[in-house]
Amino acid sequence: MTSPITRFPRKSLRVLTFGALISASAMALAAAPAPKFDVARVSNDIKTLSSDAFEGRGPATPGEKKTIDYIAAQMKAAGLQPAGEKGSWFQNVPLRMSSIVGTPTVAMTIGGTATPLSQGEQIAVRAAETGQSSVDFKDLPLVFVGYGVKAPERGWDDFKGVDLKGKIMVVLVNDPDFEGGGVENGGGDFGGKLMTYYGRWTYKYEEAARQGAAGVLVVHESEPASYGWATVKNSNTNTMFDIVRADPKAAHTQMEGWIQKDLAAQLLKASGVDFETAKAAARKKDFQPIPLKATMSANYAVKSDIITSYNVAGLVRGSKYPDETVIYSAHWDHLGVGLPDAKGDRIYNGARDNASGTAALLELARAFAKTKPERSVLFLAVTAEEKGLLGSEYYADNPLRPLATTAGVINMDGPLSIEKTTNFSISGAAKLDLLTMLTEEGGKLGRHFTPDARPEAGSFYRSDHFPMAKRGVPAISFNPGRELVNGGDARGKELSDAYTRDKYHQPADEYDPNWNTSGWDSDFTLLYSVGNRLANGRDWPNWSQDSEFRAARDASAASRK
Repeated sequence: MTSPITRFPRKSLRVLTFGALISASAMALAAAPAPKFDVARVSNDIKTLSSDAFEGRGPATPGEKKTIDYIAAQMKAAGLQPAGEKGSWFQNVPLRMSSIVGTPTVAMTIGGTATPLSQGEQIAVRAAETGQSSVDFKDLPLVFVGYGVKAPERGWDDFKGVDLKGKIMVVLVNDPDFEGGGVENGGGDFGGKLMTYYGRWTYKYEEAARQGAAGVLVVHESEPASYGWATVKNSNTNTMFDIVRADPKAAHTQMEGWIQKDLAAQLLKASGVDFETAKAAARKKDFQPIPLKATMSANYAVKSDIITSYNVAGLVRGSKYPDETVIYSAHWDHLGVGLPDAKGDRIYNGARDNASGTAALLELARAFAKTKPERSVLFLAVTAEEKGLLGSEYYADNPLRPLATTAGVINMDGPLSIEKTTNFSISGAAKLDLLTMLTEEGGKLGRHFTPDARPEAGSFYRSDHFPMAKRGVPAISFNPGRELVNGGDARGKELSDAYTRDKYHQPADEYDPNWNTSGWDSDFTLLYSVGNRLANGRDWPNWSQDSEFRAARDASAASRK
């Protein structure tokens, strides 16, 4: 899941008027009122999906079977048609599943001093996703490579030809602009506070493999990561999943993981370098890699299997243009059973993340099933989002409905407001016609669009709309906003920050019967209205002219003629 709701200055609202042409027929749909939504039924769906009986909805666990069967049963009861493979409700998603067997033995020698490391404390190593049965190396050198970015189009190279073969790469999270980089300070242009893909930890792992490194350690800091160490620990020390690759070693090193900032500072100090000084140097193009006076050893067994997980798909068939599709999506998975918290709780229930999105998907399905939209509407519950958007990535590569004739995607990841809000948002800062539609529909409800205030968190790359977006399909991930009717943005930020700190990717993300649901009906109405407008109109939304996704969408238009 992306981090909770954020915003940035109103001057960015200019992105909404980049010239999208919305048809008069679609605008006329405002006369059709939205259906009534059953908030109590939604609450019950969340309560059920996030109960201990579903064991945190981990892929390839008994919790998955309960989850996908529940979703399919609800879709069937709503009157949807099965839209999966071979007339079923399911799409098979083959995945590589990797787990560390027992407790890993990990240590460093720092400035000549042997330093054992505890899994989940100073370090969080992931199960190797290369298919190997063990990780076993001794005294491999460590090299600090700044932000680990190789971006020829920006004239940026953090590696400067350093040979990383047989070495462990130590790298900062986010990208060089996060803390005052950029051309004005001798650096490159990485979009200011807006995180580029170079800032994502997934990119760091991919680049480490391309550089031929033996391993990679990402330095954790809460602000540039946008979440605390508890999230890192809980997300990286359990079972890992990846798509099935012909050559997994081309995408992964044998050892991937994170380290605490204090350990990184210790590594640099032993090498005669202050941590903050090294960070400042890494924000400039002339940064040089720093060989560290430290080595690392690791030994642990890895169990690796190819398994099948499942996306769940239900369809309301279009009455006039059945081959054209509008998609609502949400991920059904969470972290399953993992390390215990301070109370000994090991079940990561994932109530807001993302039982709430799955429950919203089902309620919207019930609403559309009672209508006769002109275009087909697909309700897609995807697997393994928490493992790297794998279910949505697989769907985008193997679509059940052609991407060229998919009018748009509305993704829901924690879509229900904490309390009633006056605004709403989306993940990231994308510019597209679909956002214009959403904003116009929100205005009818007295709510205004507020762009993502923390673009440095890279939320655009962290939800299931992204695999569709990068293939050109107009896609957004809805966020219910945090400008509360009672307390405004200040109180909304307080509640949002508390969720991130105390519950996000932790066992404490549980259903609470005392949740304030006063804003949910408005959230549902907005989500329904934009999808209904798209399903009953003839518009083919696109990206802005300067979007990196525009070319792919334009190319697909030819197949619709």
